[in-house]
Amino acid sequence: MNTLLARSLQLGHCAIHLTDRWFAPVADLAARLYIAQVFFSAGLTKLNDWDTTLFLFTEEYRVPLLPPNLAALGGTFGELFFPVLLALGLVGRLGALGLFGVNLMAVVSYWHVLGTPEQAAGLTHHIVWGLLLAGLMAHGPGKLSLDALIRHRWPDLGKAA
Repeated sequence: MNTLLARSLQLGHCAIHLTDRWFAPVADLAARLYIAQVFFSAGLTKLNDWDTTLFLFTEEYRVPLLPPNLAALGGTFGELFFPVLLALGLVGRLGALGLFGVNLMAVVSYWHVLGTPEQAAGLTHHIVWGLLLAGLMAHGPGKLSLDALIRHRWPDLGKAA
């Protein structure tokens, strides 16, 4: 029986090692690229029809504390800048944090619509995006990122002198 238990533990350890080495980096990359695509596409849509974007930020979205023009500019910038960082995995945690903020602001400013039972699916999307971004903030962009490449190439970079 001890041999069976030892063999099972060894197989489990092997499975964990393979998952950490191969699956986790691909999953991190897939999550980064998915989230980046969602937000970058939204930013391009805003940029391509700026008059409609300004109208929506003036009449429909309820961004607290910011005038509509500034909110539109900030939201569009965030949806175009942070996804690039996230997709590349360059200061990936900052990209994830920035998009988390954009996502949170979208929910807050559009809660009068997203908070209704008819829009439960839309709210669910924002929750899923927020959870993926929280995971990326917690452990970084993963092994398939420019952050990992930089750490590997220059291991002493960023360490205190």
